[in-house]
Amino acid sequence: MSKKSIIILVVIAIIGILSYTKYNGMVILDEDSKTAWSKVESEYQRKSNLIGNLVKTVRGAADFERTTLEAVINARAKATQTQVNVDDLTPENLAKFQEAQSGLSSALSRLLVTVEQYPDLKSNQNFLKLQDELASTENSVRTAINRFNDSVNKYNKGIKTFPNNMFAGVFGFKEKARFKADEGAKDYEIKDDDFDFSS
Repeated sequence: MSKKSIIILVVIAIIGILSYTKYNGMVILDEDSKTAWSKVESEYQRKSNLIGNLVKTVRGAADFERTTLEAVINARAKATQTQVNVDDLTPENLAKFQEAQSGLSSALSRLLVTVEQYPDLKSNQNFLKLQDELASTENSVRTAINRFNDSVNKYNKGIKTFPNNMFAGVFGFKEKARFKADEGAKDYEIKDDDFDFSS
């Protein structure tokens, strides 16, 4: 075997080993981000189930405002119908999902404000328990979203850094979107007079 043949075989072996290790590394990062996404979906599903139970409890209050309740029911239906394929986490798809979830949170907030006008409902133990569980679930959703964003960050860095970026396109790995702050959240600015308690 000639020296040239040996060099070619060594180069092919190095490229093969590099491809193998880089591919496996990107697969691991991809699967971790998919697992993180499934945890986000799971937390949102739990929230949806709790809201369904909350709606049933509130519906029991005979004179409760029907339009407020219907808004929550419709927002919940829209949120559960808006699904994102884990293999297609584009900014557009994630924005649609996030918009539906924000609409549900907004409708739920209006419902909880309206409940303040109903003393019997506010003292209902089942309602209070569900309200506590919803607050806990909101924290779990935020945690799951943060973990998902961390996982996507690792994945995106993993496919964009050299030499992975040379293999990512060949193997079909694409950048994934992250959750972003709700529109109203980034416009809010704390001012010094927000803490002025003298008036």
